[in-house]
Amino acid sequence: MNNPKEFSTILQNYFYQRLIDQQNVSAQTVKSYRDTFRLLFDFAKNHLHKAAAQLCLGDINAELVVKFLKHLEKDRKNTIRTRNARLVTIRSFMNYISYQIPEMLPTIRQILAIPMKRFDKPLIGFLTREEIGAILVAPDASTWTGTRDRVLFATLYNTGARVSEAAALLRSSVELNKTSIIRIQGKGRKERTIPIWKNTELLIKQWLSRIEALPNTPLFPNHYGKAMTRSGIENRLESAVKMASLTCPSIKKKKVTPHVIRHTTAMHLLQSGVDLSIIALWLGHESIITTHHYIEADLKIKEKALNSIQEPENRITRAHHCTDKVLSFLESL
Repeated sequence: MNNPKEFSTILQNYFYQRLIDQQNVSAQTVKSYRDTFRLLFDFAKNHLHKAAAQLCLGDINAELVVKFLKHLEKDRKNTIRTRNARLVTIRSFMNYISYQIPEMLPTIRQILAIPMKRFDKPLIGFLTREEIGAILVAPDASTWTGTRDRVLFATLYNTGARVSEAAALLRSSVELNKTSIIRIQGKGRKERTIPIWKNTELLIKQWLSRIEALPNTPLFPNHYGKAMTRSGIENRLESAVKMASLTCPSIKKKKVTPHVIRHTTAMHLLQSGVDLSIIALWLGHESIITTHHYIEADLKIKEKALNSIQEPENRITRAHHCTDKVLSFLESL
């Protein structure tokens, strides 16, 4: 437990043998787990004054993990959802260690006992048709970057793709025929095909002539010819939103992210009368239950449901006052 080389070996075995070889997880999962350890080691360097190569298994205990999770929320301003995702990675690693080094079980149990945090689930945010329209035309089409961004945002809106899915698209992901489609590799390595509108098809056709003709060429490359990163797409969208807010002021009141565009796609499909099961397939949802959240966010659907039933008669009831001290205490909570 106090040998840095042993820790390094176990960590490599965890990634190569457990995640990649045995579980055959996706490249996105590997990157997510990798980023968790990068953040943990960076925190340990400042907290324990040890570089990653000097860390031992004995250094990773419940106290360090709890402080690390607090650091994510308070210092890095991560959401509780992100904090929980990082804890899932650490738990997975600890479960792996429990079979390799049984003598660490007491420490491992303490780490596994760290609970997930509950969090509020606000209504899904989405854009109006006017707002998304302003964003789609905001990039400067006279530049290479602006042209790419227009195609990128149109593709995001058309397909409802996750930002990681859009970043992973290749030239070969697009099929331009009588019924043009985009093939998306989603979560769980599930591939789905999404039809594209004529306007999106035209933008993509024009864009393909400006990138390399090789099948494995990223559909949305950066200036170095490599696929755009998640943060790169978010930064370009942020710039487009600023430009769009000049002509559509209502955008200023909303936080627009690639995932909000995904929500917007779903809401506009729902408002157009598309069945929930089709929307679930469109977005690549594992369960239609996930797609039901869009109904919760659509006020017009709720109003329609309210108007379809008769309003109940209002009856005045007397207020109930507790005389029992214990019941009064409980009601005060």
